[in-house]
Amino acid sequence: MSYHQAEYDEPLLNQFRSGSTYRVDTLEHTSDLGIPQKIQRNDLNIPDIAEYDVVRHFTRLSQMNFGVDVGFYPLGSCTMKFNPKFADQIASFSEFRDSHPLAPEEFVQGNLRIVYELQEYLKELSDMDFVSVQPLAGAHGEFSGILVARKYFQDTNQPERTEVVIPDSAHGTNPASAAMGGFNVVEIPSDGDGKVNLKALEAALSKKTAVFMITNPNTLGIFDDQIEKIAEMVHSVGAVLYYDGANFNAILGRTSPGRMGFDIVHFNLHKTFATPHGGGGPGAGPIAVKSRFREYLPVPIVGLKDGKFFLDYSAKKSVGRVSGTIGSFGVLLRAWSYIRYHGADGLKENSSFAVLNTNYLKKKVENRFDVPFYKLKKHEFVLSTANTGRRATDVAKYVLDHGMHPPTVYFPMLVHESMMIEPTESVSRQDLDRYADVLISAVDESPERLKERPLNTPVTRIDEVKAARDLKVRW
Repeated sequence: MSYHQAEYDEPLLNQFRSGSTYRVDTLEHTSDLGIPQKIQRNDLNIPDIAEYDVVRHFTRLSQMNFGVDVGFYPLGSCTMKFNPKFADQIASFSEFRDSHPLAPEEFVQGNLRIVYELQEYLKELSDMDFVSVQPLAGAHGEFSGILVARKYFQDTNQPERTEVVIPDSAHGTNPASAAMGGFNVVEIPSDGDGKVNLKALEAALSKKTAVFMITNPNTLGIFDDQIEKIAEMVHSVGAVLYYDGANFNAILGRTSPGRMGFDIVHFNLHKTFATPHGGGGPGAGPIAVKSRFREYLPVPIVGLKDGKFFLDYSAKKSVGRVSGTIGSFGVLLRAWSYIRYHGADGLKENSSFAVLNTNYLKKKVENRFDVPFYKLKKHEFVLSTANTGRRATDVAKYVLDHGMHPPTVYFPMLVHESMMIEPTESVSRQDLDRYADVLISAVDESPERLKERPLNTPVTRIDEVKAARDLKVRW
């Protein structure tokens, strides 16, 4: 399959000189509207451009980019699913789209019902007791969960709990959230099987430990079957076991964080329930807790009383609001739609196909690459290009040249020259076969020619060292 990405010498919007065919009347009589003079904006500093130029501009930019509607996107750890169009269509209904986020409760009973039902679905799927949908992204949910744990230990007069323990296979947001929450981060190594090193965990746990944060399966695609022992060890020192929900897609309908012994969970709705990934927003990262943490959840939570849905602010020890409203309703609505569409059996089947696709692709390439640790993977797997004499970044550039998105490279760092691949369930066997063929053909190319890649993209190889050292953080 030949491929060459579109390439345009596209100007910025403020460089267009087409002149608009649609005029916006100036507000010459704003005083009649009761708008105070000091907050009036009569001079809108926006380009005057024809509609056709605006549409063509953004269409051309989209053709120079890659997304889940273009092709296979196996970005490990990110779970880049296809976003189903039925969910987009539901979210675009005017009844939802045009409702004001601060409208009185009696005017948005339908919206509140959807959020309430989503809370109930997430509770059932995770086997937790209470849910707040306030957080606006996965990492935001993770941070909110850390705030809940911090408030709990403050309330129970345990100021000595200053440490959060994290395995070396953790997501990068885990130590960031812990540090932002005011904790010291203690990292422990994995064992020879890629699972939590129980001896290292035992040595790290103490009366200083507030939280142990892990995801299961972990970033290596390995389900840690020691989890019940881990929960026992963490709880024996009075600490909280925190579930990073990044890999929840691998276990839906099979097990749950609640059954494994976790106390606090955050969900990544884009990873598990196929909402848009975000790219800076909007997003949604609800959190769920066991009963003893209910009073600390972000408020409001949507409640139901006497047949009416309402915003419940009754959590007396809440960490407070973490967003301006009940959360990112458009994203929550998409997740609700996805869950309703698939049902319990469909969600379980999706997870089964995600695991099947991962192991199928791994089997196709494992004779050419080193795939460390357990043979059977869950939602993703990590391979190393070190045994091929090729760098992971060069193989990734080669993949780009064939019209597909490369895997995550150099993460997790405990695997040398690593590539982390997560196909998800929303990919065909044809795509998996072609992806395997491209990965294998990459190592058949000479290292010198690989370093010239990519050749078929609008931007070719850049000086990544200079880009890192000479940052331009604003336009």
